[in-house]
Amino acid sequence: MKTPIGLFGGTFNPVHHGHLRSALDICHALSLAHVTLIPNFISPHKQHETIAPTHRLTMLTLATQSCQQLKVSDIEINSPTVSFTVDTIIHFRNNYPDQPLCFLMGMDSFVNFTTWHRWQDILQHCHLVVSQRPGYQVEAQSDAHTLLTQHETKNINDLRVNLGGRIYLHQAFPLAISSSQMRQAISENQPITFLTPPAVEAYITTHQLYLAN
Repeated sequence: MKTPIGLFGGTFNPVHHGHLRSALDICHALSLAHVTLIPNFISPHKQHETIAPTHRLTMLTLATQSCQQLKVSDIEINSPTVSFTVDTIIHFRNNYPDQPLCFLMGMDSFVNFTTWHRWQDILQHCHLVVSQRPGYQVEAQSDAHTLLTQHETKNINDLRVNLGGRIYLHQAFPLAISSSQMRQAISENQPITFLTPPAVEAYITTHQLYLAN
């Protein structure tokens, strides 16, 4: 069996060290071949989305350019239709038919996973690596608890010998940075130095992103 590949979706609006450190931490902890970060397309009707998706893609590319373990995919950004996670997973499964896939998510997402579009198909084609975070836990008697009971593994080798279908809980690297806090800081003309790579900070400044109207 080939070395698993990690897949990490998100808005990355903007990308920060919390995203990058978490992806790299999981990549090393689970001995993944690499982690592909997948910025998704945000509806223009969302209030906080004030920049073009191409800006988020460019910033993510700048942020990962010096790290071979982190790659970037534009599959959702450039999709002509709404991209569901299941469609993205199937795309990667078709491109890597014999390689395990690990989809990275936070516990805040996992507790609602059974409400996702065709969630059963997602789990069929990949493993879930769930980062545990303070304030979020799987409630007893919940759908997420049932799913965890059926599919959890504590052995990372299970992620290598199976193409998908297992759930692994990972203790997240504690780096409390949020994109919303960064957008707020920028709008108030506060510094974001050390919250994101210098190349991303420079790009935001050059293109005057996230400034208050």
